[in-house]
Amino acid sequence: MTVAARLRERGIELPAPPPPKGAYSPSRRCGDQLWVSGATARRAGIPALRGVVGDSVSLGEAAEQAGQAAINLLAAVDAAVGLDAVAAVIQLRGYVRAVDEFDAHPSVIDGASQVLIDAFGSDVGAHARTAIGVASLPGGACVELDLVVSIATQV
Repeated sequence: MTVAARLRERGIELPAPPPPKGAYSPSRRCGDQLWVSGATARRAGIPALRGVVGDSVSLGEAAEQAGQAAINLLAAVDAAVGLDAVAAVIQLRGYVRAVDEFDAHPSVIDGASQVLIDAFGSDVGAHARTAIGVASLPGGACVELDLVVSIATQV
């Protein structure tokens, strides 16, 4: 089954990848790796949810934002090399804008991890991961992610 078919089964449609908001590339290929720049949950005409997890944003809302940010990462991968070229998801890094006392960062980033595993299956989609708490994120977003994937050599 293709990655696009898996996503369609789950009702997920990839958006056009958002353009960069600065002097950087949405992704950069180095050998068999594709490094994907940070993404929030913003979509065309819709900014990412602003706020602080544990204050104005609930854990559940933040996990949903992480899932949408992961969809944006998938759109960037698709634009760069195509989703079916991914041989392995290597590393997901998640940044959570949260109150000082918040300690459930991994639960927030699970929203993104699940999207990746749903998209690629557990063999290709399983990944190493870091979940980090931060004081601020671009646009006031509550979650930002970046991603590294391995690309099949035939691409």
